[in-house]
Formats: sequence, C-alpha cells, structure tokens
Amino acid sequence: MSTKSRTHSKTRLSRALGIALTPKAAKYLEKRPYAPGEHGRTRRKTDSDYAVRLREKQRLRAQYGIREAQLRIVFQEARRTQGLTGENLVELLEMRLDALVLRAGFARTTAQARQLIVHRHIMVDGQRVDRPSFRVKPGQLIHVHPRSEVLEPFQVAAAGGHAEVLPKVPGYLEVELEKLQARLVRRPKRAEVPVTCEVQLVVEYYAAR
Repeated sequence: MSTKSRTHSKTRLSRALGIALTPKAAKYLEKRPYAPGEHGRTRRKTDSDYAVRLREKQRLRAQYGIREAQLRIVFQEARRTQGLTGENLVELLEMRLDALVLRAGFARTTAQARQLIVHRHIMVDGQRVDRPSFRVKPGQLIHVHPRSEVLEPFQVAAAGGHAEVLPKVPGYLEVELEKLQARLVRRPKRAEVPVTCEVQLVVEYYAAR
C-alpha cells in the first residue's frame, strides 16, 4: 500500500471511529467532524449495545495500531491481573515499546514508531529491540542507537519537531529529548494515558464473547 493510500485509510478510519489516529487525520476531523460515506452527515440511528461496545474496542485497537489477536491476548492478561480489568488493559498496552517511543516524542505517529523499532534503531538498556510489542519494565531506558542519531527523523525529534502534534509527555516517562532517551519510571496509570476510550465498554465487549 502506498503512503498516500495508507494516509487516506487512516483518515477514513479516524472519521469512522471519531478519533484522530494521525496528525493529518486530526486536521481532516476539524474540517469534517462526521463519518465517511454519503450518509456520514446524517444523524445515525441509535446504535445497539453491541455496536457501541464494538466501536469502543475498535477505537482502542486503532490507537495502538494492533491486531485483534494481540488485543485479545493483552485483555486476557489484564483480566488475570489484580485490579480493574479495563484500566489494566490500557496500562499494559501503554508499556509496549512502540507506544512509549511515540509518547517520548521520538516519532510522530504509532506507525512511524513501529517502523523505527523494526529497523533496529531503538535500544532498551543498551540492547537493540526490533519488536514493537516488547513490554518495557519500569526503570528501563529507551534510547536511539548512537549510529542512528544522525538520521533525519531523529534530528527532527531531538529538536522537538513533533511537540505540537503529540500530547505532553506523561508523568510515567522521564524524557531527555536532546539525548534521544527516555526512562519508564513507573507503571502508567490509566488516568494519565492519552488514549480516548471507555474501557469498561471494551471489557463488556469481551465478556460477552
């Protein structure tokens, strides 16, 4: 799929779910705050409980850019973990390496964060990690490989080039952007995670499956 096609599909998905998945989609949503398609402007009939829960689950999945199978695995882990399942779910997803690379400001979008990891530019505690789903532990240091620091995407990031399109750095991350490094200081709390989602509806969706 070409970059243009990917951008278009992300924008359509953003409009369908009512959330901006990329900075470009955010601009589209400002101009067209309704669903795509010829009936996008017309008021939708009241959705069924199932449809509402499904859309909320899709919103969460889209914001992390993960497959259904991956979300389901993390949900099962969240359910086994002490505490509220919905909050656990978001907190576990937020400790993914690609999510933290994005939050730290090293990338502009989740897709770019994933690409940087897959291309082996990102290290955790001095070791290259090429799995976007890698679970970062509190205390671990995320940093850019020294040989990659000179590449344009990282020069842009180090200069704060993504600051205007990303939420401010959450409290669970300590970031030294000019050094292209960030430390996960503790487990994220759901209330701090910049993700739009009614987590209880996601729990209800899976509980009914």
